[in-house]
Amino acid sequence: MNIADTPTPPIAARKDSGTDDPYAWLRADNWQDVIRDPAVLDPEIRAYLVAENAYTERALAPVRDLASALVGEMRARIKEDDASVPVPVDDFRYFVRYEQGGQHPLYCRTKGDDGPEEILLDADDESAGEAFYRVATWVISADHKRYAYTVDLAGGEDYRLRVRSSATGALIEDTLNGLSGDLMIANDSETIFYVRRDDNHRPRWVYRHRIGDDGQNDVMVYEEPDKGFYVSLGRTESRKYITIDCAAHDDTAEVRLIDADAPHQPPVLVAPRDTGVSYSVYHRVDELVIVTNADGAEDFKIVTCPVATPTRAHWRDLVPHKPGRLILGLNVFADYIVRLERVDALPRLVVRTVADGAESAIAFDEPAYDLSQSHEMPHGGSVLRFSYSSMTTPQTVYDYDLATGARTLRKRQEVPSGHDAADYVTERLMAQTEDGEQVPISLLYKKGTPRDGSAPLLLYGYGSYGISMPASFQSNRLSLMDRGFVYAIAHIRGGMEKGYGWYRSGKLHNKKNTFADFIASAEHLIAQGYTSKGKIAAHGGSAGGLLMGAVVNMRPDLFGAVVADVPFVDVLATILDDSLPLTPPEWVEWGNPIEDAEARAYIASYSPYDNVTAQAYPAMLVTGGVSDPRVTYWEPAKWVAKLRATKTDTNALLLNINMDTGHGGKAGRFARLDEIGRMYAFILWALGRA
Repeated sequence: MNIADTPTPPIAARKDSGTDDPYAWLRADNWQDVIRDPAVLDPEIRAYLVAENAYTERALAPVRDLASALVGEMRARIKEDDASVPVPVDDFRYFVRYEQGGQHPLYCRTKGDDGPEEILLDADDESAGEAFYRVATWVISADHKRYAYTVDLAGGEDYRLRVRSSATGALIEDTLNGLSGDLMIANDSETIFYVRRDDNHRPRWVYRHRIGDDGQNDVMVYEEPDKGFYVSLGRTESRKYITIDCAAHDDTAEVRLIDADAPHQPPVLVAPRDTGVSYSVYHRVDELVIVTNADGAEDFKIVTCPVATPTRAHWRDLVPHKPGRLILGLNVFADYIVRLERVDALPRLVVRTVADGAESAIAFDEPAYDLSQSHEMPHGGSVLRFSYSSMTTPQTVYDYDLATGARTLRKRQEVPSGHDAADYVTERLMAQTEDGEQVPISLLYKKGTPRDGSAPLLLYGYGSYGISMPASFQSNRLSLMDRGFVYAIAHIRGGMEKGYGWYRSGKLHNKKNTFADFIASAEHLIAQGYTSKGKIAAHGGSAGGLLMGAVVNMRPDLFGAVVADVPFVDVLATILDDSLPLTPPEWVEWGNPIEDAEARAYIASYSPYDNVTAQAYPAMLVTGGVSDPRVTYWEPAKWVAKLRATKTDTNALLLNINMDTGHGGKAGRFARLDEIGRMYAFILWALGRA
């Protein structure tokens, strides 16, 4: 989209900073403080970002009404007075619900199935007056008399702990901050475990806190010595153990167990960390059930061991490794084990009866779909709760009786403005790459959309950290489908859609496969008549923003528009800076360019910022957040500055930096729609469909 007739964009100053990067000055020296309080950002940097935001607003003025119309459509598909399916916990039923017009949830319960509703936390009320507000974790005590939660008030994922009375809602304490979002309450209803971050914003220490005590007296129960590991908390479905989970991106893991009935006892190590060996721990009766890749089980297997002797010498195979069957996770009941696995890029649930080892799969019919498990149902029961959706089918929650196989519908996502799945088509394609791989593509479009290359297409991709992109229902997409778009998800290498090997072949020195797969997907969609060159809008965020930056350098001719949300585009500089929150843990994903010259050269060969060149680029919308600890705001800001100074076209290049939020964008279910509406309006405008 040519914007030669719009006002002149801001031009970032080029400064000598002692490096060969003239835009390095955009990195604030006090970035740790900015994450916690965006107001302390350097005034010169702030002025530049504000100028970029103002330019974006002026450039998009012609589609402001379109963006508003899109937001209206998307909001009309949201059931505003919605509620989750209640979760039974002892005599209570816990759920969250939204009120008409509410941005944030209400945390509620009833006594029994028919008791009167109690509103425990009104997050809409508590968020009043806050520029940003998001609850990360909410947990109820075992005696149901109090609850604790962590809340982010700046978007920087720097959380504070709050504890309230369940009976009155009175604030019992609000004194601890600088935490990660993780939080667990022991079974004595008085002891809280939380994770504290270090000065580089990395979760490092697990502390034990007694509700009502001075936080200065809290006891450190674990300190992570390796800056390449993440520390988090979990809980077994039996509610017997709180877990301290330490993990690195190279699938090295280590788990410690805290007896939730004896929280002052020291944590017990399950198995010492062994480079490349991952495991996660579940509990039933007197044994641990463990999912692991030990002993060469690349796509994971299930083992068991006695609680009293948890080390690897005592692990015994329960479900052996089967190449191509990726075990994703378990629900462990007293009498049943249910595994979620993925085969040929599709998930499935398999029920195993503990007594005799008999197995049966829960069947689904659509060609592409998504499944997720609930881990909140009673451990001693026989009811599995899971969610199902596809690109045409709204999210549906079922309770599945593990003893009888009966499936009970508990909730189907409502689309108040109307949705008929029969009006849309979902397909699964395979794109062949130059090295002979088959890349799955999930497709959604409205019936009657032409297959003559005339349709515009939105192609989404991610492809990092082994994260798989679900073929799930997203009602917002329908606004594009109803305007003639095809929506496609490229399940590229770097994810685990086709097993762990799919991930391994898209990381480290194989990273360029991720980009090649996305390009091959675009070319296949063109060859099959779903769209044509220049009519594709590409979209990705975070590491998917790296994907956007790489493919737009490599094949800008394929795309008419690119949206890069919080893009990880200054890869080499970031991975060289070990003071940044995520850098040391990322070395096993990208390589360590500080110690490995080959890794440095390889990263430099694809890092989007380092490979901007004098060529024509498609219209681009780039976003970021000032308090983002994951992809710092200066990465998109520097990238746009360099692109603007280098590219040879007059197509739109727009930057929008959220000045009071972080990696996830705006908080609140409706505030987020404003960002999506702007993105869709930009795409329609850039592809000449506005």
